[in-house]
Amino acid sequence: MELPKFKKPQKYVGLYVFDFGDHTGVGFTAQEVAELLESEKYKDCKVYKIHKAYPDGKLELKGVLSEIFQLETGMFFYSNDLETATGNFKKLISLAVGSEPPCRAKLHLAKYSTEKFAVAFLYPAEYDDEISDWLLEGDYKTDGPAEGGIEAVRRYYQQKPQILDRHQLFAKTDNLSRTGQELLAGLKKTVQR
Repeated sequence: MELPKFKKPQKYVGLYVFDFGDHTGVGFTAQEVAELLESEKYKDCKVYKIHKAYPDGKLELKGVLSEIFQLETGMFFYSNDLETATGNFKKLISLAVGSEPPCRAKLHLAKYSTEKFAVAFLYPAEYDDEISDWLLEGDYKTDGPAEGGIEAVRRYYQQKPQILDRHQLFAKTDNLSRTGQELLAGLKKTVQR
């Protein structure tokens, strides 16, 4: 796969390379990739995430399974009492107000029992690395145990805890995604942004 060299490669980190078979496109957003993979024509194409960029214009890519774009993952921050769980819930909302997350996400304050509560942070699986970085940069910490992943989300939905509060987190809009005809019109371009 032949990729162009970029003058400002750093701005492509976190975006995607879409290998159409006969050509590649560089600079797709996760939302654009998800839309392309949903189509019958492009469902079997290969996708790579731009993981690192170097000053000489080269890009380091990481292959991404197309199924990832159809999955939801999350993180769960547990506590033994409602007061602590509510504090963790409010801290995460405050973080999102001060520094928008990299993608849309759902936030639930959930009760499993009188001694088990959780803050459920649910988001599209393709943003797992970005969400982890965002939480680290925002210095988000809790006192109790935590878990995450696609299987943890499946268990959460199967167990159906009582949702005491919910909040929608909205993403930064650095890279506005194109959809429909606008997206399809530019697919032959090597550089999308």
